[in-house]
Amino acid sequence: MKSFVGCLFLVMGVLPLAFAGHNYGEALSKSFLFYEAQRSGYLPHNQRVHWRGNSGLNDGKASGIDLVGGYYDAGDNVKFGLPMAFTITMMSWSILEYGRQMAASGELGHAMDAVKWGTDYLLKAHPEPYVLYGEVGDGNTDHYCWQRPEDMTTSRAAYRIDPNHPGSDLAGETAAAMAAASIVFRRYNPGYANELLNHAHQLFEFADKYRGKYDSSITVAQKYYRSVSGYADELLWAAAWLYKASNNQFYLNYLGRNGDALGGTGWSMTEFGWDVKYAGVQTLVSQILMSGKAGHNAPVFERYQQKAENFMCSCLGKGNRNAQKTPGGLIFRQRWNNMQFVTSASFLASVYSDYLTSAGKYLKCSSGYVSPNELLSFAKSQVDYILGDNPRATSYMVGYGSNYPRQVHHRGSSIVSIKVNPTFVTCRGGYATWYSRKASDPNLLTGAIVGGPDAYDNFADERDNYEQTEPATYNNAPLIGVLARLHAGHSGYNQLLPVVPAPKPVPKPAPRGKVTPAPRPRVIPVPANAHVAIQQRATSSWALNGKTYYRYSAIVTNKSAKTVKNLKLAISKLYGPLWGLTKYGDSFIFPAWQNSLPAGKSLEFVYIHTASPAIVSVSSYTLV
Repeated sequence: MKSFVGCLFLVMGVLPLAFAGHNYGEALSKSFLFYEAQRSGYLPHNQRVHWRGNSGLNDGKASGIDLVGGYYDAGDNVKFGLPMAFTITMMSWSILEYGRQMAASGELGHAMDAVKWGTDYLLKAHPEPYVLYGEVGDGNTDHYCWQRPEDMTTSRAAYRIDPNHPGSDLAGETAAAMAAASIVFRRYNPGYANELLNHAHQLFEFADKYRGKYDSSITVAQKYYRSVSGYADELLWAAAWLYKASNNQFYLNYLGRNGDALGGTGWSMTEFGWDVKYAGVQTLVSQILMSGKAGHNAPVFERYQQKAENFMCSCLGKGNRNAQKTPGGLIFRQRWNNMQFVTSASFLASVYSDYLTSAGKYLKCSSGYVSPNELLSFAKSQVDYILGDNPRATSYMVGYGSNYPRQVHHRGSSIVSIKVNPTFVTCRGGYATWYSRKASDPNLLTGAIVGGPDAYDNFADERDNYEQTEPATYNNAPLIGVLARLHAGHSGYNQLLPVVPAPKPVPKPAPRGKVTPAPRPRVIPVPANAHVAIQQRATSSWALNGKTYYRYSAIVTNKSAKTVKNLKLAISKLYGPLWGLTKYGDSFIFPAWQNSLPAGKSLEFVYIHTASPAIVSVSSYTLV
């Protein structure tokens, strides 16, 4: 089932870009079906995975609390809080970066449903400010049995943390999940978003005030989800997400004050996953720095960014320590569920590529400067391997392609559906009848990403080969973002930009060539408004393939004494990608993380194209 993280270091490399023409949209759609198969509790009326039924309906009852719902983590029937919360955080991050692409694929609703199924459970699991339930069920008794979740006879004991039994890593990750999800729901369900954010604030305070490792309090988790990295990374991770969700300077300064003490500026990580969050923190902080919001924390944030870039360079094979990879080109960390590290690294590479491009910057590795597009190419190579571009021509996503795992290490999919044959499956009888059966699963676990091949690209499609054939929710969560990004192609979505050529370091002065100078910053007039002012500036330019690209910055300022809400901007003659606003019909509105503009405050958006500046004007707004 899960991974035992014995070492904190993974070295990653770059692989040749594959050209298989995969249907990333299909893979994205199937990923969400996997989450429906992992649901615990009362299944909703719009459940699409019909072979599943209600399960875990008495969870929490013995402890006097309703803990019905949530997700089973992998191929068993336990609800582990730490990987579940990480799954929700990463699904939310995927939506925040690539929600527009998901919407274009018709999958945004399914993505948000997947997040909400998790956050509804996390809210139940946090009944008091300093109490959080972190596990339902017991891995030891659960693994003794092979039963469908609908037939469970194993222990459903609930385990919690509190001030006397702390768990900063669990509380911190759950705070991060709720904070990230609150941004997802802010525009669509503001009441729910506020509830999530309030819980996130409380959980962060709990994590920071009562420090300790959760598996010292919930000891039954040690064999399955031991917190090897400790809780320092989760404290920073939670602070970063709370800053993004609340814009509260306390969390920004927390990242600045504690970057050294909690390892954010010190650990140069080469893995990212449910246990080790440093590379994720460093990527988020880098985005804050590149967007100009670091303030007096900038010197510390630059050290975070150095570590983030070490991670990216190691992914590309251009760092000081480069990847172990299989002969077929897959980064390889460990034999037990290696795919979790592949999907997480691919996601970080994708978003960092976009952050660099939007800032007009390059990645600096020990081997020289690297264009942002190389990071995206790395991510694509890993995804293409997962989907079938590998020596075995095997898709490691169940149900995608024609050659995929048929004997998945998963109780629900390997036993006939209770709706087809309601005969009770006993604890040990399930092993005798179904686990040992050398045939394809009776139920297709569509969209599941299994553990994957070994260090030599070998893979055995056998149910008892749990290291390779067991899926996990946190394998898919980062992948949905990358799939949405790749499916968007080059159709003008906001993250897709022309490749910025990397500067070539030279040991001595080189002959001068003809270059296009960056224009001096100049103010571009826009239609005036008494309350809302807009100033545009051309901030940089570069030449590529005979064209000159310009980066324009536009500052929208509230000149009134009241708060501006419901702002709509009209933008015409825009021929390139834009960041910092949300497209709404024919207009542009506040970005997802902002719903108003207080008196005297400003927001910035940027865009890039080869033409003169776009025409920006105010369509409407309200003053409150």
